[in-house]
Amino acid sequence: RRRHTRYWRDWSSDVCSSDLDPAICTGFATLNGRRFLLVGHRKGRTTKERLETNFGCDHPEGYHKALRKMRLAEKMGLPIVTFINTPGAYPGIGAEERGQAAAIAENILEMFRIRTPILCIVIGEGGSGGALGIGVGDRVLMMQYAYYSVISPEGCAAILWKDGARTPEAAEALKLTASTLTELGIVDGTVEEPPGGAHRDPQRAMEAMGRAICDHLDELAEVPLDDLLAARREKFRRIGAIEGRFPVLN
Repeated sequence: RRRHTRYWRDWSSDVCSSDLDPAICTGFATLNGRRFLLVGHRKGRTTKERLETNFGCDHPEGYHKALRKMRLAEKMGLPIVTFINTPGAYPGIGAEERGQAAAIAENILEMFRIRTPILCIVIGEGGSGGALGIGVGDRVLMMQYAYYSVISPEGCAAILWKDGARTPEAAEALKLTASTLTELGIVDGTVEEPPGGAHRDPQRAMEAMGRAICDHLDELAEVPLDDLLAARREKFRRIGAIEGRFPVLN
């Protein structure tokens, strides 16, 4: 009885209302005359909002919702813009029982097939599979002070060395900054932030973001869809390939 009670408590705190997940928000947007679907992580501002959204950690329902809306955008002929800001997918037992890994995997696969331009932007944290669930696109950008990695530096230090004091060392080894990831070809560009970060001057940061979105959507709109999908697949297949060691198989 004690074991079942523990599972029920996890389920009751883990489950979202029907198919909605407050950690993922979606909506149609218009920016300087350009219409698109916006899909983004939501962390919340107050303590109450952060608890409601699990600090931006998605449930399976959030990924299902995102994919349904992306398929709708495809039918409507609208491009898709995703804002990535999560430490990772929610790791609760209930989320795992409802197919957390399968939901992420399905989104990754289907985003390669969606026949409309996709622009992905890491605006804060880009952590693990939680980020990849809405992170497959024709262009992947990062804000200047964001990070994008398979794991957080704190988590990496805890696993490798069981020592949180080695977090800076883990961050250096992970190569998770925008400038480094651009050099490695994992990220296609950086959105510059005001000195001290976007929170210092939100208006200026939003203007820079708006320009980046418009510029990249205009460029992607000029590419035929068949060529766009082929380039999307090729882009991700070449990530991690090292000449002479790990060739890309055709």
